[in-house]
Amino acid sequence: MKDRETMKDIVIIGAGGLGREILGLIQSVNKEEPRWRVKGFYDDGAECGKLIHGLPILGKVEDLNAQQESLDVAIAIGDSSTRRKVYDGLNKQHLSFPALISPDATILDERSVSIGEGVLCCAGTILTCDITIGAFTLLNLCCTVGHDAVIEPFCSFMPSVNISGETHIGAEVYMGTSSSIINRISIGKNTTIGAGAVVTKDIPADCVVVGCPARPIKFKS
Repeated sequence: MKDRETMKDIVIIGAGGLGREILGLIQSVNKEEPRWRVKGFYDDGAECGKLIHGLPILGKVEDLNAQQESLDVAIAIGDSSTRRKVYDGLNKQHLSFPALISPDATILDERSVSIGEGVLCCAGTILTCDITIGAFTLLNLCCTVGHDAVIEPFCSFMPSVNISGETHIGAEVYMGTSSSIINRISIGKNTTIGAGAVVTKDIPADCVVVGCPARPIKFKS
């Protein structure tokens, strides 16, 4: 077990609902093995010094760019594109972005599952085997990802999303609660899949799809 001198400092970007949930995820990891001291939150929309679950708002996101000491960061922003923009605006010289995986998530074959930096994997999620999870992807509560799936960076999967085997999901895809994809499907980048949708055919990039079976209702400009 690590002592407090070997624990790393970590901050959370985003003090909304997801940020508070990620705080809980870190706390659950620490119960298994103490790894992080949570210093507080950075959030552009919250008052500096305000306490969230007993931890302070430390400033706006841009204030992190003045950081001169090594610091771990979790980007707890649900929207895929916004999460990428926040990351792109950070000075990474002193910042690290660990993957945060709930001890209540299941990885059936850790040797064949690749998880990128900054991934947030919440309780109840199941990853089977031969899977690639791109950097800064969010796997919310109780998602499932099947064999040989490839997920590009900065995707967002809301609770109870089901991704079948041999799928390929482009960068910055957002899947709403309880949506699902059957096997051997390709999803283009920056596409939004509505809550409860069932994807049975390949979906192009930059569109919004809803329904069962899922169909595009508009394309993003």
